[in-house]
Amino acid sequence: MIELDRVRKVYNPEVVIGPVSLELPAGGITAFIGPNGAGKSTLLTMVGRLLGIDEGAVRVAGLDVSSTKSADLARVLSILRQENHFITRLTVRQLVGFGRFPYSHGRLTADDERIISRYIDFFALGDLEGRHLDELSGGQRQRAYVAMVLCQETDYVLLDEPLNNLDIAHSVEMMNHLERAAKEFGRTVLIVLHDINFAARYADRICALKDGSVFRFGPPAEIMRDDVLTAVFGTPIQVIEGPSGPLACY
Repeated sequence: MIELDRVRKVYNPEVVIGPVSLELPAGGITAFIGPNGAGKSTLLTMVGRLLGIDEGAVRVAGLDVSSTKSADLARVLSILRQENHFITRLTVRQLVGFGRFPYSHGRLTADDERIISRYIDFFALGDLEGRHLDELSGGQRQRAYVAMVLCQETDYVLLDEPLNNLDIAHSVEMMNHLERAAKEFGRTVLIVLHDINFAARYADRICALKDGSVFRFGPPAEIMRDDVLTAVFGTPIQVIEGPSGPLACY
């Protein structure tokens, strides 16, 4: 479980996130949705300890994020931010191998190599593992980054807008991979999404944020409603029943 207890972040008197109190159950996919500036990425990066917490506490699997040793936290929680600044001359296999650092500290064992191969295969990167990152398409590169995060083999995986700059086909492909990872590997995936319909289709739970606070949290059926989405985004949104479930129409 991920627990946020009165978590607050103050950027300036006009921009405040929180206080947020929330319990996110273990297992499956939880999606943060909401308009720009709602606090989605801020909350995610505070959970991942990439951003300091001004007030309150975050606990992941019972560990206090602020006080737990980095080496211990890295075996429980992994995170991928929007901005990735890896050296582009890394190969796909080298990048994915960084996910083993909390265990290998740079000295990969045969077991590490086996785990690296597992996630390269899982993301269908086998034909690309010897290529450098600057030789890949945007979709291929994003799959490699997410493979690196999953290769860390933590129970909790945090992804900040992993569909950014992906077209529809690659976005569907990525979400299918994440859905499989949550089910087959038993991971708890916390993800920031801009597309409401991807959240409705793939998430087990949706947390709708507005003005730095939780507006509504629950299963997709409770969030995918005209009144809820219209209130969250401040623009008329109609929800219709599509072939695979509810769809938001702007």
